[in-house]
Amino acid sequence: MEGEVVSAIADVARVAGVSKATASRALSGRGYVSADTRERVVRAAADMGFVVSSNAASLVTGQSRNVGVVVPHLDRWFFTQVLEGIESALIAAGYDLTLYRLSADPDQRRRVFDYFLVRKRVDAVIAIGIALTADEVQMLVSLGKPIVGVGGEISGIATLSIDDVAASRLATDHLIALGHRRIVHLGGEHDEQADFRVLANRLSGFRTALAEGGLEGGDDFRTTVFSIPGGFETGLALLSDAANRPTAIVAGCDEIAIGVIVAARQLGIRVPEHISVIGIDDHELSGMFDLTTVRQEPAAQGALAVTLALDELAEPSSTAAPTPVLVPVELVERGSTAPPPL
Repeated sequence: MEGEVVSAIADVARVAGVSKATASRALSGRGYVSADTRERVVRAAADMGFVVSSNAASLVTGQSRNVGVVVPHLDRWFFTQVLEGIESALIAAGYDLTLYRLSADPDQRRRVFDYFLVRKRVDAVIAIGIALTADEVQMLVSLGKPIVGVGGEISGIATLSIDDVAASRLATDHLIALGHRRIVHLGGEHDEQADFRVLANRLSGFRTALAEGGLEGGDDFRTTVFSIPGGFETGLALLSDAANRPTAIVAGCDEIAIGVIVAARQLGIRVPEHISVIGIDDHELSGMFDLTTVRQEPAAQGALAVTLALDELAEPSSTAAPTPVLVPVELVERGSTAPPPL
């Protein structure tokens, strides 16, 4: 069957008066071919009843037109949004996606990298929220597979992420500028840190902003699960203590912030008249809850990761270490923040 496909491409190339490689580029859409040449090849293929397939292009170019994506979670907003951006960009470029979820099991991780990704099943690899080891990077690089990381800096490969410290500082500075002095951060459990220490970095940014505003010290942090129910439960406990209630809350993500807003409503506490709440993400539900937040765009990050991977696949760069890309964030002011009550 493979020989028949290669032979068919050779026949198309002969009729069109071009090389097999040129015929493959013209039919697959990958690589430069002049408009006249592409039209001649397509017309020859049509006259011969030849239907282009990804297998044909793979046989000539050695590429599968498939990108492997490794991810630690499939049920969290950030990861699903990045995946949507990756999938849309790959479809637009004529590529397939193979998804691998990495668990905490080191043997499972080893099998994914040592077996699946090293075989000629994928042309490139995108890692979402996973800090690849030096050995994993070297193994993929040695096979000529471009790698892009999303969510944090990984030595030796192209990476893109937001600055979590800066994002949290931006959120906290907004509340300080409004006049708040009793501010609490609701973040994740630090003994369940994800790669790149996102939770610790957001707490660090929060405390840095407090220190710069002359507000450091005190009981300024509560741990919670990164979810709406987590924010709700922690919010109920925090806001029920009227004597120690803060005037503002910086949530580690929008889902926590939304949970806090629901808890406040249940307790009869008005947002933002009695308490201000700000999140990080600009989750799809944030507008519904009128939530002020720091916007990052995970889907756009996924699409950019595809661009970086396919650019590297088309024109491999030099051995120089890629410069990490910091994706900008922006403050989105809605109705959940206001000056503190008098």
